[in-house]
Amino acid sequence: MPVSIYEDDLRPLSLKDVSTYPLASRPSKVTVTEFARPVEENSSLRDFLKKLPDILAVRSLRQLAAQVRRAKKLRKPVIWGIGGHVVKTGLAPVIIDLMERGYVTAIAANGSVLVHDAEIALVGSTSEDVDASLGAGAFGAAEETGQLLNDAARLGQRDEIGLGEAMGRALISLDPPHKAHSLLCATYNARVPFTAHVAIGTDIAHFHPGADGSALGQTTHTDFRLFAELVRRMDGGGVYLNIGSAVMLPEIFLKVVTLVRNLGHPLTDFTTANLDFIQSYRPLTNVVHRPTADGAGRGYSITGHHELLIPLLAAEIICSD
Repeated sequence: MPVSIYEDDLRPLSLKDVSTYPLASRPSKVTVTEFARPVEENSSLRDFLKKLPDILAVRSLRQLAAQVRRAKKLRKPVIWGIGGHVVKTGLAPVIIDLMERGYVTAIAANGSVLVHDAEIALVGSTSEDVDASLGAGAFGAAEETGQLLNDAARLGQRDEIGLGEAMGRALISLDPPHKAHSLLCATYNARVPFTAHVAIGTDIAHFHPGADGSALGQTTHTDFRLFAELVRRMDGGGVYLNIGSAVMLPEIFLKVVTLVRNLGHPLTDFTTANLDFIQSYRPLTNVVHRPTADGAGRGYSITGHHELLIPLLAAEIICSD
């Protein structure tokens, strides 16, 4: 026979002696002083920003913007690490404006940025319909894109420069009609470092007839070392933003951080952030947490769509200066 857990004297636990305290005596995480205020029809952008609730992501955004402004005042790097989605959502003009104001001192990009930014510069459009072209084997087969990227890599190898600089130089030489919307063109003209980080086979240009693994490897390795020098200079107030890269740039950033410290260079009092619509493992671990551990720095993770979040961050940086 099964043994019953019920006994004759089993009764519900009495609540009459539970200890309580006055509500007003308790420390709370949220108060009405931090609440949002309604936006008025004639509110300025500065007013709008001030009316946002000083809670969670808004507070993090304000703190991050403050660190970007601090980095500028200290003449420390503000490095924007971006994936292709940042370009595809139309944010190049926002980033270019921030660069001209001194809030972007370097860009680190994965290979998809080279593709989309180059196509924007050349024809004013990008982002093909993969589903429609994949079945026919036409995905990524645009002639000009593949030729430009691979020619730039070969010439970059010849001249011993990085892939990002080589791409900027190649685009500028063509005087593309939409260069005003190109990060590659803008950074090259302004002599702002643009490092490009590719893995062979990840980008459409790697299966074009002119693809040269040696050229791609040498130029992107040059950019890896340039990126390491930029990160070294972040000590004492620099900022690194990871935006729209879930794997490539977080892995590279972690390797660069350990390289800098392996060589005996100090790397403390800096800020990192991951801004994306999904908080993935590698950005959180390799950008936000590990590099800043043990008080070495501060890290932020802010979730949101790039096309909303980056203009909001830019506004906070500029309007609160």
